[in-house]
Amino acid sequence: MSTVHEQAPDGTAPGAIPAASATAAAGGAAAASPGHAAVWSQLSKARLSALVLLTTAVGYVVAPWPAGAEGWWPRLLWTCLGTGMAAASAAMLNQVAEKRRDALMRRTAGRPLPAGHARPVTVFVVGVVVGYAGCALLAMFTTVLAASFAAVNILLYVLLYTPLKPRTTLNTLVGAVTGAIPPVIGWTAATGTMAPGAWALFGILFVWQLPHFLALAWLYRVDYLAGGFVMLPSLDPDGTATAQATLLTSLMLVPVGLLATLTGVAGFAYAGVALVSGLWMSWLALRFLQERSDARARKLFLASLAYLPILLGAMVLDRGSSVTTATPGEGVMILEVPGQ
Repeated sequence: MSTVHEQAPDGTAPGAIPAASATAAAGGAAAASPGHAAVWSQLSKARLSALVLLTTAVGYVVAPWPAGAEGWWPRLLWTCLGTGMAAASAAMLNQVAEKRRDALMRRTAGRPLPAGHARPVTVFVVGVVVGYAGCALLAMFTTVLAASFAAVNILLYVLLYTPLKPRTTLNTLVGAVTGAIPPVIGWTAATGTMAPGAWALFGILFVWQLPHFLALAWLYRVDYLAGGFVMLPSLDPDGTATAQATLLTSLMLVPVGLLATLTGVAGFAYAGVALVSGLWMSWLALRFLQERSDARARKLFLASLAYLPILLGAMVLDRGSSVTTATPGEGVMILEVPGQ
């Protein structure tokens, strides 16, 4: 889920931190069988799930807590647990569907399924059960709306994003949607409703994933071709279209990042960080357009990895003011006012 969206070097979503794959022994022999913990860590894409949990927690923390409500910390823990299980479910089901293609790519051939360290039927059953349990926990201990977003995200990831990857470059946009939903899960788990602030978080995560992924996909364009995935860099030999799209989406980070201040999620100190960070990403994207090399793409990708925690950290530290117009017993209705 991903999630971020959504392809990283290990086949995860845009926004995901690449997971290490098993290394084949010399002469093409199969690598030694890893332990159960390592296998299930790879199947659940633990590093991607960690990013999902980070963005979910931020969505929860910056959301206005309903007046008179109690149990802020327990609900945060349930939110992270349920969302993490949903993310793991999507990752497992995705790998079951892509077992054959993963075997064709150097960086994913060592994954548990193509390497024969796990059975597809077992992973499928565990993925379904874990996803169901995660959504159930969200519904029971947070809100039905949060559980609904988690369930929809699993379905989008597995039934739409995954089948689109070998068919159209539009898969990147669908993957970016799945990667932008986790902070919305956090927000709705805290408030039980959508609000402009939740849409602002969604927009930031959605736009950020595009230059992040395009830079990454440029670095691994040959591998994507080998796996039969239709990604823009793989169809763009000289990189012009890829670099132009990267610059456009990086420039979009500037106004989209300021939406958090406009909706009252964060204050003006955050706005300064968002402005500088967005311009920094845009400058690196411009350099990539001027010199379409792996070195430029790598600098942009690494900058995107730093951009997100910097932005989210500033958002949490400079949370805006917000008020509720009703108590939880009356149904939560959120009225947000600009940060002071």
